[in-house]
Amino acid sequence: MARREPFGGPASVRTGRYEGLDLLLLDAPHLFDRPGGPYVVDGHDHHDNHVRFAALSWVAARIAIEGTSDRWRPDVVHAHDWQAGLVPSYLKYAGSSIPSLLTIHNIAFQGVFGPDQLDALHLPTWDFHSEALEYHGLVSTLKAGLVHASQVSTVSPSYAQELTRAEFGFGLEGVVSMRGERGELKGILNGIDTEVWNPATDPMVTNYSAVDSTAKAENRQALLDEFSLENPSGPLAVVVTRLTHQKGVDLLLEKLPTFIESGGAVIVLGSGDPGYEYALGELAARYPGSVGLHIGYDERLSHRLYAGADLVLVPSRFEPCGLTQLIGLRYGAIPLVAATGGLRDTVVDATPENLANGTATGFTFSDIDAGGLGFALGRAVDLYADTQAWERLRDQGLHTPVDWGTSAAVYAQLFTELIS
Repeated sequence: MARREPFGGPASVRTGRYEGLDLLLLDAPHLFDRPGGPYVVDGHDHHDNHVRFAALSWVAARIAIEGTSDRWRPDVVHAHDWQAGLVPSYLKYAGSSIPSLLTIHNIAFQGVFGPDQLDALHLPTWDFHSEALEYHGLVSTLKAGLVHASQVSTVSPSYAQELTRAEFGFGLEGVVSMRGERGELKGILNGIDTEVWNPATDPMVTNYSAVDSTAKAENRQALLDEFSLENPSGPLAVVVTRLTHQKGVDLLLEKLPTFIESGGAVIVLGSGDPGYEYALGELAARYPGSVGLHIGYDERLSHRLYAGADLVLVPSRFEPCGLTQLIGLRYGAIPLVAATGGLRDTVVDATPENLANGTATGFTFSDIDAGGLGFALGRAVDLYADTQAWERLRDQGLHTPVDWGTSAAVYAQLFTELIS
């Protein structure tokens, strides 16, 4: 597309192809050519994130309306989270009939900025009211998308229901409820890339599969050796997460000592709140043969963690979908999760009944507090002592589908309905 100068500087759309996918890329150096990641630098949001992602949304809407130089135009626009929340709004203000779908991955992040930016971001001041752009005197790009998209979806059925309640909706539960009452809200579960996450072919681990998982023990021992940990009498648990309050790190800090003293061991991979990082360092120093810690993120290490772990811990206070528990199932690292959002939808609790009928895949706890987590950890330690029962539970998880097959078909049907 021709170069233009919206949002403070020159920009153009470039084309590319990567792993079989055709790409359209917004080239706007004044917005994106800078240190840091896409969203943050040195732990803080870029000061002009609202401009950066409004520009991305505006260009996406223009492509949908005008097409590309080779006359391609989309049949439907699929926007994700607040960063693309203005795409449905730009389409509406242009009078376009192209349908749009907004998917909410985490409603806690809402893209809020002041109304003094409306003109600069090509947004009409006449739509700054409580039924559209206005959000407690400010503008929310996520609310804009929720109001203006043809259809709204979330990344799990349970999360879709939770977002209609005040404790999960972060102030937007009324808008979400409205879309649900109109039949315009759908929860579609995420999946994982089962080629990237495949213990049978993963080049970073000693390979094993659902058919023959004996080599998982080799990965477990290699992981213990890597972190200089003693072989625990109980389960080896891993935590792969952002170290935040949402992820329940404070609950882990309270209950991991009891888990360790009951025979367990744990390895944590993650970064985030400096207070949590420090407290985990203290825990590792207190239990040097039972706690491993890696602050930061290491993709290769994460593969080794899942392959070697008996348990993967996900005590999130809320979790739209979660991929950690799905990878755990794929690698035979039994998930122990809070019963919320997508965690509830993907892990079947190891109750006596579910263990007996072969449907159990992990451990869940509904009281999402330290007591609930501690009780679930105790159940895991107890079951680990029954080797045959533990192996049956692990094998059931290894055979659980975690790919995109079913969900992709649901999306395809939704797109078809939007287009028609």
